[in-house]
Amino acid sequence: MELEALSPQHDYLRIQKKFPTVWCPGCGIGTVMSAIIRAIHELGINKNNIALISGIGCSSRMPIYVDFNTLHTTHGRALPFATGIKMVRPDMKVIVVSGDGDALAIGGNHFIHACRRNIDISMILINNYIYGMTGGQVSPTTPLNSYAHTAPYGSIDPPFDAVNLASSAGATYVARGTTYHIVQTSKYIKKSLEHKGFSMVEVISQCPVLYGRLNDYKTAVKMLYRQKEQAVMLKAWEKLSPEERVDKYPIGEFVENTDRQEYTKTYAELSKQVREEATNGKD
Repeated sequence: MELEALSPQHDYLRIQKKFPTVWCPGCGIGTVMSAIIRAIHELGINKNNIALISGIGCSSRMPIYVDFNTLHTTHGRALPFATGIKMVRPDMKVIVVSGDGDALAIGGNHFIHACRRNIDISMILINNYIYGMTGGQVSPTTPLNSYAHTAPYGSIDPPFDAVNLASSAGATYVARGTTYHIVQTSKYIKKSLEHKGFSMVEVISQCPVLYGRLNDYKTAVKMLYRQKEQAVMLKAWEKLSPEERVDKYPIGEFVENTDRQEYTKTYAELSKQVREEATNGKD
């Protein structure tokens, strides 16, 4: 049977690459990749008009497998590369895929300024609470008292809340989903691709081989059920008492702002004004 007969999504994959992927058994990153592809397919975006950029890390291996214009860049620098592409080609749909360490540690400064500028980039932040590719170190989102290879007695660092950080820095579409709630998460990714401005969708994902094994969630299934137990829809979350919120987190859409003008549009208007003034002989 031809691949096209199996699924139209195969058209978005570099099928000559080695499958199954480099990701560990049970990892949620492949699930997120599928959600991104489904969203693109449903929106009918021409794959030749898509640029997908990543930095360094487990999730950042995604450009290997998708048949878009892709860049696998240096650690934490996916957003500057993406910004450069968007400034030169504002017509392109630019997507950044990043992990919690890549986006919020070495890439944290770029993250807040991309939010601040409101440049039209869709960022999919895959959060598995740990540095996976480099061996299981504490990341900026590792929960308090959770174990990692650099925190054998439990992490004492307060974790970043990526949703609050993006919202406070100025992102105009912010959502959070999980790989357990992947149908819902796919809808957030789809909305982020339609949004004009900087969007950030955080996806809570499982890492059973490192984070799970070190924190007594030894299978992907256990980690997925953990997501089901912990994740609470935003409207329900707002009704919970502080005591009821312990060991839980909200999911849903947190920011959807269409009032702010997108950065490349502002830049184009300024460029036009400068050219007109130069033509008219103004200083």
